[in-house]
Amino acid sequence: MNVYAYILVMALVTYLIRMLPLTLIRRQFQSPFLKSFLHYMPYVTLSVMTFPAILSETGSTVSAVVGFAVMIGLSMKTKSLILVAACACLAVFLTELIPGVV
Repeated sequence: MNVYAYILVMALVTYLIRMLPLTLIRRQFQSPFLKSFLHYMPYVTLSVMTFPAILSETGSTVSAVVGFAVMIGLSMKTKSLILVAACACLAVFLTELIPGVV
């Protein structure tokens, strides 16, 4: 089978997954549970994909936890994304400079 057939099948499957809910579900959801479930789904998916990478990408688990704690602390204070990411990276870097941590 050639590459174009694979691309065509992938495009059809991707299109169907996105198109079918729009065509089959025409009315608003009345269930508050379902509405909140669909509202928080992107955040949960992003968290599930990101959290394992946070713990495995540094030199040690200790530096990863320190960087994660800095990230959570600054995020709760509603700082900008760039500042949070830079401070978390700096915290990981400084933690890995301490002898005996890595």
